Amino acid sequence: MTNIRTCKVLVVGGGPGGYVAAIRAGQLGLDTVIVEADRVGGTCLIRGCIPSKAIIHAAGKYEAMQAHVGAGHLGIRLDKPPILEMKKLVAWKNEVVARLNAGVEALLKKAKVERVTGWATFRDGKTCDVRTADGMLTITAEHVILATGSRAVELPFLPFGGNVISSTEALDLAETPAHLAVIGAGYIGLELGIAYRKLGAKVTFVEAQDRILPLYDKEITRPIEQWLKKHGVEVHLEAKARGLEEKKGKTNLVFADKNGAEHRLIVDKVLVTVGRRPNTEGWGLENMAVDMNGPFVKVDKMCRTSMKNVWAIGDLVGEPMLAHKASAQGEMVAEIIAGHRRAFDPVAIAAVCFTEPEVVGVGLTPDEAKKKGVEVVVGKFPFAASGRTLSMEAGADGGFVRVTADKESQVILGIHAVGAHVAELSGEFALALEMGARLADIAGTIHVHPTLTEAFAEASLAAFGRAIHI
Repeated sequence: MTNIRTCKVLVVGGGPGGYVAAIRAGQLGLDTVIVEADRVGGTCLIRGCIPSKAIIHAAGKYEAMQAHVGAGHLGIRLDKPPILEMKKLVAWKNEVVARLNAGVEALLKKAKVERVTGWATFRDGKTCDVRTADGMLTITAEHVILATGSRAVELPFLPFGGNVISSTEALDLAETPAHLAVIGAGYIGLELGIAYRKLGAKVTFVEAQDRILPLYDKEITRPIEQWLKKHGVEVHLEAKARGLEEKKGKTNLVFADKNGAEHRLIVDKVLVTVGRRPNTEGWGLENMAVDMNGPFVKVDKMCRTSMKNVWAIGDLVGEPMLAHKASAQGEMVAEIIAGHRRAFDPVAIAAVCFTEPEVVGVGLTPDEAKKKGVEVVVGKFPFAASGRTLSMEAGADGGFVRVTADKESQVILGIHAVGAHVAELSGEFALALEMGARLADIAGTIHVHPTLTEAFAEASLAAFGRAIHI
């Protein structure tokens, strides 16, 4: 027997967009149901942002301990090298994920959101069937919020399975591979590849473009390139993977260089990180009268689709595919449904790469601003001149903060940084752009000493030609 449920708001997908939309709708007193086949939290919490940062953190600690073996470092000495127990590391990572997942479940319950576990399949724009452990449930809603997220892109000649893994499997390896090949040197590949290098693996990158992290300019990525070179990580640029060959019980990755010459690497695992695509299949999108924008669901600034009272958010609607963008859209849509006047119109959305060193960027680079016809002034401050950075042994990684501003108005157009722990500056950077800050606003704000944020103020002063500490 099929059970029937009607509600004001139906959210499909329990990721950072969906669960935030559901919680906010519940807070606003809307009768809300959220459907998710897996644990709530989505890719970000369950198999992406959070678990990868846990692995990265543990890898950093393991690498740091190596420096204290033998003669010691900083007055701290270890008689023996640290022992890596990968299964226990993964178990700890899973504990972090489980704790956060339980927290989200509790928040949904607190907001009086009904949680349905199962796979939703739409029969039309407002009705879906959900196969649950207790049988079939049909849900009809006045408003539907689509938040189905995205999935890793699979290469047809390197399908996932066996020794070919996606970022999801890379976070659950029972042991460190002796040789890890990473296809794609974007932020996901670099984050995980660098982490596994710290954990002792030999790592090789195969990247089709002519540089790593192509979304960032070369000045920003240079410190990462230096780290890779220093740590013996091979990077093959303008190279294309062609497939795997099994020879004498060993796995060979075949790739071609920019001249078309073929090369073979004996590897243990191949991590494919060539991008993500929206989850548009398998849940009945074809039965909904919504327009598409290429592979994405087309929406306006309020995240409305072409069908009345059907909304779409997050990775499903296009770049940037970032958890914090999805959350902001989810909160906004819930408030619009409740009668608030909202629109999704951010000045810029900060993006972070947890590489070595870390990278953060928000707004325009100097070259991007010039291409728009804007005459700019640029201020840069090196972390080598930062007392806080030096006290964390991070002054020699080539890191800096760079501020780009309109020369005439001095309005800040973009802020970029590379260095240890710069991800924690992303909020201040984004706020500066969102508030329309000028160089004088940042330079005139007293920043705490000793902190990394001083570099932001100094970079703003540098744009005036009067930085204090360089």
